[in-house]
Amino acid sequence: MRLMTLVLLGGLTACSPFPQFDLPRDPAGAERSGGAYPTLAPLTGILARADALATSERSGPATLSGLAGRLAALEARAARLRGPVLDPSVRQRLLRGVARPTLQ
Repeated sequence: MRLMTLVLLGGLTACSPFPQFDLPRDPAGAERSGGAYPTLAPLTGILARADALATSERSGPATLSGLAGRLAALEARAARLRGPVLDPSVRQRLLRGVARPTLQ
């Protein structure tokens, strides 16, 4: 039965035509299909802008000291949040579990 099903499915897939994709093979083909290839930007301009931002007022010592203060406050808050979540009595009760009466 399984063999017959596999043969039937194989035969049905053999009858279907292979899909033809309209993919451009060259730049001329890309223009015919309506879309042009994207232009690549030179990396030197992007790196120069990144260097200019690194030395600007936005990332100067005043901004960095403000960020250091915020970082210290967040680390202190995280340290306060660490620790036991449950009271010791509740934790002991949960560790004991549920006592079930034995079935007779």
